[in-house]
Amino acid sequence: MAEGLQDLYEVSYRRLVGQVATLTRDVPEAEDVVQDAFSRAVGRWDKISRYDDPELWVRTVAMNLARSRWRRARRGTQLLRKAAVTESPTPAPSPDRVALVTAMKTLPAAQREAIALHHLADLPVDEVARQLGVPSGTVKARLSRGRAALAAALDDDESAQEAAT
Repeated sequence: MAEGLQDLYEVSYRRLVGQVATLTRDVPEAEDVVQDAFSRAVGRWDKISRYDDPELWVRTVAMNLARSRWRRARRGTQLLRKAAVTESPTPAPSPDRVALVTAMKTLPAAQREAIALHHLADLPVDEVARQLGVPSGTVKARLSRGRAALAAALDDDESAQEAAT
């Protein structure tokens, strides 16, 4: 691997997978997307290495790849429905999932993206807005609504666990 890229990979791979997994709702898919983003960085490393934050470039590419995969999958599902092919049911989430991850899955994609970039990637609101191509106020609204929904979902989960004991 090019000089510096290996270091970036070792330092940021797990963090990027966690951030992308909030969008994909699937860790193996997030791993694939992040690997693909790093593989795209190899050929451009001479240029990317001079950026102030090369991880930002990899994260942006990974998020865009995740969105593209989601769009392709959605379009494929639409085509299957039109062809009257029945889909297999989605398996129920395993009981060992962390409550936060489960709650994140209930949020709309826009809120998940904003929360992932702001709280998991530690990006300021203005940077999240720039990456998502929306105004800062929109990001603030998504963060506020997302946090409120997470708090309610986590409170409901905690109440259910207390009632079961």
